[in-house]
Amino acid sequence: MSSITELTTRPRLGPAVASLAPLLVLTNYTVPMVTLPDTARALGAGPTGPVWILGSVALGLSSVLLVSGGLADDHGRKRVLVIGTGVLAAASVVAALATAVPLFVAARFAQGAASAAMLAASLGLVGHAYPTGPERVRATGRYGAMIGLGTAVGPLVSGALASVASWRAAYWLVAGCALALMAVSARVLEESRSPEPRRFDVPGVVLLSVGVAALVAGVTESRLGWGRPVVLTAFAVAVALGVAFVAAERRRPDPLLDLELFRRPAFLVATGGALVVGAAIVGLLSYLPSVLQQARGLTPMGTGLLFGLWSSLSFVVSLLSRHVRLRTAGRFALGLALSAAGFTGLLGAGSDGSMVPVVAGLAVSGIGSGLVNSSITHLAIESVPAHRVSMGSGANNTARYVGSSLGAAGVAAAVGQLGTASGGTVAVAGCVVLTAATAVAALLTRA
Repeated sequence: MSSITELTTRPRLGPAVASLAPLLVLTNYTVPMVTLPDTARALGAGPTGPVWILGSVALGLSSVLLVSGGLADDHGRKRVLVIGTGVLAAASVVAALATAVPLFVAARFAQGAASAAMLAASLGLVGHAYPTGPERVRATGRYGAMIGLGTAVGPLVSGALASVASWRAAYWLVAGCALALMAVSARVLEESRSPEPRRFDVPGVVLLSVGVAALVAGVTESRLGWGRPVVLTAFAVAVALGVAFVAAERRRPDPLLDLELFRRPAFLVATGGALVVGAAIVGLLSYLPSVLQQARGLTPMGTGLLFGLWSSLSFVVSLLSRHVRLRTAGRFALGLALSAAGFTGLLGAGSDGSMVPVVAGLAVSGIGSGLVNSSITHLAIESVPAHRVSMGSGANNTARYVGSSLGAAGVAAAVGQLGTASGGTVAVAGCVVLTAATAVAALLTRA
């Protein structure tokens, strides 16, 4: 009897356990958002130090997400998830012990690489468990909700622990949670992989990973000037490797990324939309807590509570998004439109005016983000062949976190060059325009 119960329980537990991965990844991703000033001071960060403290995890994520997706599809999604979770635990210990910016940044980069494996493999497991239909819509809605919940938990937990202990305490907590998730995943998850495994695309992996890393590094360093030699060199390397990647993938029988997928409207919306979501939503909100703390004197805990409103609404709306009777691209467009409308309330966030527009703006954009997370998660696995769901997840999240690096660096550059008030306004206005334009584009597609 116990074996029968185990067989019937594990299939239901598997997607639920896999959906804990984005919760932990986004919690870890947002941990430094509200403790950035304290972390920078403790590590002796220079002018670009805070940008690297924020952006290094996104660099690790974006560099290996697509690679992780291919490995998960071909060599086992459970295996990749378990290994990634173990690496996250080890890297979190290093981050908690770091005493200088280079070591901390290296640890956050490793956390990002581990998070890439977790995201690509976990969404692949969910997509494999629910191949199509209403169950897949519900499952991807729950998965997207975990993104919103993680975004809420990270700042709140980090702010609370910083108030009673230290900014380092959050990284010890992440390490413990990662070890627990690794143990549960190894016990509960069923292994799955593509029935059509491919040969490992070494040239594609090297060209893409190094090219994306060069792009993100160039954008991060651009805070001190776009014409600096290190920035121009990084961009030149990124362009050259990007061109070489496309040329190499066209010739390979088993490419890391099937370029023919870009002929599919749904894939274009999923990847292009993820890039904009990363830049205009994740990138903006990654740096906005620092703007509010500098301009309005908010504490880490106060900032965490404020952004908890945004992410809590995102969590709830994502869970309920299946009741919005629109095609997936339509839900995505509606979410972007609401995000753009909400961001208009943040136009004065860098000044010392009333907090009412800021709170209202975060609430409206949080509702929009819930629709965005659920719909783009569904598009990511719906727009690719069934046996390549982890690759679809990897492509989508690569675009998202490349965008987040671009967005966070852009906001930092605007604030650094124009000041907190004017720079914050310019950055928010740019995000409003970009998000609204993408909503119109998504609405006009046939996805």
